[in-house]
Amino acid sequence: MRVILGTVIVIAVAFAAWAVGRVGEGPAKEEERMERDESEAVARRYDKPADEELRRQLTPVQYEVTQKNGTEPAFRNEHWDNHREGIYVDVVSGEPLFSSREKFDSGTGWPSFSAPLESDNIVTKQDRKFFMIRTEVRSKHGDSHLGHVFDDGPAPTGLRYCMNSAALRFIPVEDLEEEGYGEFLSHFPGAGDGR
Repeated sequence: MRVILGTVIVIAVAFAAWAVGRVGEGPAKEEERMERDESEAVARRYDKPADEELRRQLTPVQYEVTQKNGTEPAFRNEHWDNHREGIYVDVVSGEPLFSSREKFDSGTGWPSFSAPLESDNIVTKQDRKFFMIRTEVRSKHGDSHLGHVFDDGPAPTGLRYCMNSAALRFIPVEDLEEEGYGEFLSHFPGAGDGR
């Protein structure tokens, strides 16, 4: 009985010390902890599956493009001529990348965007393949090869994010809430009011 009582006292003292320590940290520490927790939650939400799982869930073209830095054929891909309203997410991780509001017809045969929807989900790096220097675009959480960005796009950015359809999954505006992307409805004013 004394052993059990002693254990309970030790646990109670440890809990009290932990609680006092948290109270003593102040608002700055609590805010820092909340930001870290939120960042970890986002990372978990957009986790990249293991390679074995990716090979099961992706088509051969999607796997080749996203995991092996491939390029799909121009004009023979799913989204180059898509004119519906909605967002484009990483086919691997689901992280939001681009919006139809920034999509434009570049004449290249690949979906092109003037700016990302969520710039925090975009990573760029230098690509020196094929005897030229280009800027590769990858997704942050999924580390998927998406395409390249060029400086010959329309105003106001002057950029052309030339993406592979195989790296993107399109979510129509009417499905955003159901698919868990309701926070992006505000990017489409009037979409939910019957217009």
